[in-house]
Amino acid sequence: MAGQLTAGLTAKVQLTVGDADTAQALGSGDVPVLATPRVVALAEAATVAATARALDSGQTTVGVRVELDHRAATPIGRLVTAEALLTKVDGRKLFFDVTVRDGETVAAEGKVERVLVDRSRFLEKAME
Repeated sequence: MAGQLTAGLTAKVQLTVGDADTAQALGSGDVPVLATPRVVALAEAATVAATARALDSGQTTVGVRVELDHRAATPIGRLVTAEALLTKVDGRKLFFDVTVRDGETVAAEGKVERVLVDRSRFLEKAME
């Protein structure tokens, strides 16, 4: 099932931090800077993008584990870039290193684990 997925796949996604992306807006704090939950979502988006072209029709991946160190505050208006690198494929398990940068500053870094699934079967099971 994971035949086309090999270590080394990468992708970058970007976000200009807006009011809706802040800790205040997401309820994860009371300061107007990029919220940790939004950083996690951005990191996961990069992992999805890294594998998107390598998946067969009907396949998708789902996140099962995130380990992230949010190291620096990013104010509204700044452009952040999340980069994901697929480091290991173990059967259906996919392991990524992720880095989120605000310019040259590493705002966050960590690891994301995803699992390769059949989209239809996954949704059927979820709806039971």
